Amino acid sequence: MDMPHQVLGQMLQRKFDHDIRRHYFRGMEFAEPAGDPGWFGPGSAVWHVHSHTEALIFGLQCAAYIERLDPSIYWMGMHHSRLVKRDEQGNAIPVIDPKGAAVRLGHSIAFFIGTAYGNTETAERVSRAVRSMHHTIKGTRPDGATYDADDPDWLRWNYATVVWGIATAHEIYHPNPLRGKKLDRYYGEFVRVGHALGGTDLPATKAETLECLHSYLPRLALTHGAAMATGSNLPMPQSAVDWAIRDTMPKWAKQLIGHTDPNPIERAARRATVWSIINGLHTAAGTSIEFRQAQARVADGTTCAHTEPTYVLGSDPQLARDEVEHSFA
Repeated sequence: MDMPHQVLGQMLQRKFDHDIRRHYFRGMEFAEPAGDPGWFGPGSAVWHVHSHTEALIFGLQCAAYIERLDPSIYWMGMHHSRLVKRDEQGNAIPVIDPKGAAVRLGHSIAFFIGTAYGNTETAERVSRAVRSMHHTIKGTRPDGATYDADDPDWLRWNYATVVWGIATAHEIYHPNPLRGKKLDRYYGEFVRVGHALGGTDLPATKAETLECLHSYLPRLALTHGAAMATGSNLPMPQSAVDWAIRDTMPKWAKQLIGHTDPNPIERAARRATVWSIINGLHTAAGTSIEFRQAQARVADGTTCAHTEPTYVLGSDPQLARDEVEHSFA
């Protein structure tokens, strides 16, 4: 790596340390105990896919975009999330709060790195934190429909958006992407994470995931949040990022928001530009510390092929939101 790339890499690592790692990776263990493969381990598709942190983060944005097409998820965010700004009375304003968005992204990155590369106890711990928060998210939409983040049908949909977003971003923007049956290994392995969050009857291949997403179409709509986050009037570079996210969506989802793919040549050129940016950042930053620590943890072999999530549906204690945040701070 030449000197400019070394300097940029050091800057990116310092920023990740300052903004993400020191706040959201507390209490996680990646280096010990020796021989513990965690939930996946060496040779797994998950280790390969999540090792490209920049593509992983982009994939999470893709998932979040599809999620906003579900009115229940939109109102979950308005009622319970710090993603949006609030007035003096605490009522949600449909405008993204940059600080809240940064916190949400930090927790998401920590969760998908922790479950991929953390030891068994770390994977269990971060999953328990997310489950506990889900238990507090229940309410009623303005149209009278109720929502519950523990609802198995909702969990299945939410799981499908996440695995689709990450896997599709990997297919398009990873320099050595898994395809076909190898990519289906990722879908199959990742089910462990969905089960740990309380999901049941989860899709385990790319085709099953697409079918699951499409089956939810009658319940979807162009929510206010999705409408505000798209469109040709967005400023650069936001519009370029927005296009790349919409480009990963299934055809029916693009139709729902009025997105039309450009001609194949222009589409390839746009993807090449985004590919260069994502992989340029990855080349400069290098492989994450957590991945390298996990590799060293099992360098002399593993104690088993992998461990499985131990969560049993309904076994969590019921905690208030402030209790959850205090427990996992």
